[in-house]
Amino acid sequence: MPNWLLPENIADVLPSEARKIEELRRLMLDNFRLYGYELVMPPLLEYLESLMTGAGKDTDLRTFKLVDQLSGRMLGLRADMTTQVARIDAHLLNRATVTRLCYAGSVLHTRPSGLHATREPLQIGAEIYGHAGLEADAEIQELALASLALAGFDSVRLDLSHVGLLRAIIAQDAAAERDEAALYALLRAKDAPGLRALTAQYDAVTRDALLALPNLYGDIDVLARAREVLPPLPGVLKALAELAALAGSALGRAEVAIDLADLRGYQYESGAMFALYVPGLPNAVARGGRYDHVGEAFGRARPATGFSLDLRELARLLPTAERKHSIRAPWGSAPELKEKIAELRKAGEVVIQSMPGHSNEQDEFECDRVLVLADNGSSWILKNLG
Repeated sequence: MPNWLLPENIADVLPSEARKIEELRRLMLDNFRLYGYELVMPPLLEYLESLMTGAGKDTDLRTFKLVDQLSGRMLGLRADMTTQVARIDAHLLNRATVTRLCYAGSVLHTRPSGLHATREPLQIGAEIYGHAGLEADAEIQELALASLALAGFDSVRLDLSHVGLLRAIIAQDAAAERDEAALYALLRAKDAPGLRALTAQYDAVTRDALLALPNLYGDIDVLARAREVLPPLPGVLKALAELAALAGSALGRAEVAIDLADLRGYQYESGAMFALYVPGLPNAVARGGRYDHVGEAFGRARPATGFSLDLRELARLLPTAERKHSIRAPWGSAPELKEKIAELRKAGEVVIQSMPGHSNEQDEFECDRVLVLADNGSSWILKNLG
């Protein structure tokens, strides 16, 4: 086997694709800053016990593990930056007020998350800490939609769900609470026969509500049906009201869908959750939601909500970027030539100096002008090519 082959689902990013990814990264981070988000840069690897604090079982399975040759302790290569940023908020910043943080960096997965997915996503996201109200959820949802709009996606579907529904329904039934993990798996798979079998001995109200959840999906009218068939428990009513408010705030900006049995991220999410879909990709391009309890694992409980997406996956859906117009210049050390090149670059022009004996071959640039010596032999001027 050639020694230059890369592992499965790991790939180099070539110039045109790298430029799309980097331009998206800059565009989104600049937009986050306009909303007041501060950039943080967590490390790529940490001690495993620190990295897994507050993370769910799914994250543990996706995390590469290795032994630190300095300490002999187990290290983990991050599979998700969300809990790292929560640790920064809880311990390093330690603010009492609302904190808005954003981040961008590579993460590594032991297995790809979907068909043709990379095992090295470039994750970018934003988080709000310190506010338990729905205003924070609404801002994060708005920011996620704005990020896709900046990338050029005008056809977006927003899927909404809420962890609080399941927890409120099973809170009145001790047997259901014991089976919480199994219920989560069956609801996520929409396994109606399995759900009927598991809930056979539950309280009738709990059982009927759980059996209704897999069928409560569709447009915003699902919420009205849910109020009719689900028990009027305070937690249920609160969750449905929050979903109605978030759905209403997105109308006109995205197609809104509700799925009350979609519980992805259930292990550490604590409230409303959303996923964004765009044409050309079967998987969600962005996910977000509330995760108030993660901070408890770091010794400082803080309300928290946020979202993240994979820039590499998003860029793959965009058309190939146009080649940038540029200027070809000869190689030389004449002061007048250097001064002219510096002047053009300061004005934002791309100037490529040709190495002696070589022609220019770039995928990213189209040299449509050339810098030549004027007839007076002392000044340099631009001439159009072709």
